[in-house]
Amino acid sequence: MKNSTILLLFIAFCLLGITRINAQNSTNTSNSVRKLIAKKRAFNKKYGYGYRIQLYYGNETKARSTQSKFKVLFPGVYTKLDYNQPYWKVLVGNYKTKLEADKAMMSFSEKFSGLIAIPLGK
Repeated sequence: MKNSTILLLFIAFCLLGITRINAQNSTNTSNSVRKLIAKKRAFNKKYGYGYRIQLYYGNETKARSTQSKFKVLFPGVYTKLDYNQPYWKVLVGNYKTKLEADKAMMSFSEKFSGLIAIPLGK
């Protein structure tokens, strides 16, 4: 009796799970959802996606020292050196929105000055 009840409950949960999986897959087949996803991809391709914070813009020696100082003070944050002839940039972080970048900039501004949020683009 107990085994048959457990087996019946197991089968019911399996059937319920299968119907939920099918319901989730059917939403992506809608034409309006497909059009919206295509618009979002086109926007991201044209304007970029996300933000980084620029710590420094200038010569290579100062850029490398700024980057190493930042890595010591904020070890978990992504840093990148970028070269745009003849200047070097120190870019930090990967933020999805400008609001996230601005919040991070507030914490970095105690140790660094002249910070700006740069949109990522091509």
